[in-house]
Amino acid sequence: MDATHDSSTAVRVGLIGYGLAGSVFHAPLIAATEGLTLDTIVTSSPERQQQARAEFPDVRLVDSAYELWGRADELDLIVIASPNRSHVPLARAALEAGLPTVVDKPLAATAAEAEELAALAESRGLLLSVFQNRRWDNDFRTLRKLLAEGALGEVQRFESRFERWRPQLKGGWRESGDPAEIGGLLYDLGSHLVDQALTLFGPVESVYAEADVRRPEARTDDDTFIALTHTGGVRSHLWMSATTAQLGPRFRVLGSEAGYVKYGLDPQEAALRDGLRPGDPSAEWGAEPEGDWGRLGAGESPLTGGGTPVPTLHGDYPAYYAGIAAALRDGTPPPVTAAEAAAALHVLEAARLSAAERRTVRIEVPA
Repeated sequence: MDATHDSSTAVRVGLIGYGLAGSVFHAPLIAATEGLTLDTIVTSSPERQQQARAEFPDVRLVDSAYELWGRADELDLIVIASPNRSHVPLARAALEAGLPTVVDKPLAATAAEAEELAALAESRGLLLSVFQNRRWDNDFRTLRKLLAEGALGEVQRFESRFERWRPQLKGGWRESGDPAEIGGLLYDLGSHLVDQALTLFGPVESVYAEADVRRPEARTDDDTFIALTHTGGVRSHLWMSATTAQLGPRFRVLGSEAGYVKYGLDPQEAALRDGLRPGDPSAEWGAEPEGDWGRLGAGESPLTGGGTPVPTLHGDYPAYYAGIAAALRDGTPPPVTAAEAAAALHVLEAARLSAAERRTVRIEVPA
């Protein structure tokens, strides 16, 4: 694939990391975005360098992020898709080098670290954004539309799940018990679930959580539940699990007039893993078959035909980097801010404390 765009003003991107996040999500989406060009990929793995060279033959490959800081004047944006423990030091180094920065979620291990990075970016007048691609999932976009239309009445309860059946460990830093790795499902899938809940229903005043380690030899949480009470009165119940033998609905949202239930996952991640790319003429990007649509109604189960099918909007991961390009070009706000990432981290920290101490934790909401 050609990673460049025919424009002398294209934003030159340095991508740090070419594992799952870098190779499946960031590199393809950057390459598909008008106004961005993938200039350099950082990976020390010979196998990943070979993969990157095959997929993006015109991109420069380097072993270390330190090689980017020495040629900061040749780059316009840094994207950090490396393991979680490196997010803060690499983001700090990029910002100190004068480079706008995108960081894969979670931005940091703590809200305090996220706020320090946000302050550094602001002091330098630089963009700092967090890749929360799940805001552009097909089901989430559809739910936001229904809420904007008032189709459910007053929302009372928001149920959201990322559940999987993976009884065998995969290994790697995400399943490490070392706190420095920032592994486990709370900070992995929980980063998405909490961000979506805050995006829809605003700040949270209290958090209750249960975090369990279910699988033999597991070292960090693989079956976690969070209950949030939003200041506006909505209650969010969030599940993330690798040990769910029967998967629940992705969303069940209950309002005073109707409810919306949606099963299944957005198709974009699977498409990217299969090598499809936005704009590929062989497939309509982000589209979902009618049989997978959610249902809107009251008084009946969607599993027995209750409710009305709601056409699912197309998923749109490309919108994130289009927003980054616009922010750099026009000075508009980035699609996800560091302040929003810090707010989610306050909730995740409260959830971790709640699970450890088996109590509800209150969050101070700014006046």
